[in-house]
Amino acid sequence: MRTISRLALITALVGLSAAAAPAVAGATPSRGVSAVTLFDQTVGDTQYVLREITIAPGGSTGWHYHPGPVKGVVTKGVLTHNDSDCSVDGVYRPGQFISEQSGTGYVHIGRNLSNTPLVLTVFYENPVGNPLAVSTPNPGCTFE
Repeated sequence: MRTISRLALITALVGLSAAAAPAVAGATPSRGVSAVTLFDQTVGDTQYVLREITIAPGGSTGWHYHPGPVKGVVTKGVLTHNDSDCSVDGVYRPGQFISEQSGTGYVHIGRNLSNTPLVLTVFYENPVGNPLAVSTPNPGCTFE
């Protein structure tokens, strides 16, 4: 895990509306998540989106995957990140960087297991015409 400042991340990413995911039978919806879009620009066939995402205490992103790669940094709180095999594949604290692969082979969930808000600054490189995230059913974990 690498530590970088929020300003450095935003500056680097800019140098280069909450999107609704389509309904999926048995999909796990997010809980306690709000987002503010800071930047949204399309270049060619790629949509570049920078968002500030807040996850309330006890909230989660719901199980999902991304059509394009995602990079982010925790600015406040602690992110617990689980892979589809239910294992914790990362616990991220303020200043720590996270990178998520794209596609159906990388189903995951982000959770705020603490009693304080979690704030992330997230950059999406998304194929035009796709949602930023696609909800999926719980892969069989004992938690949502």
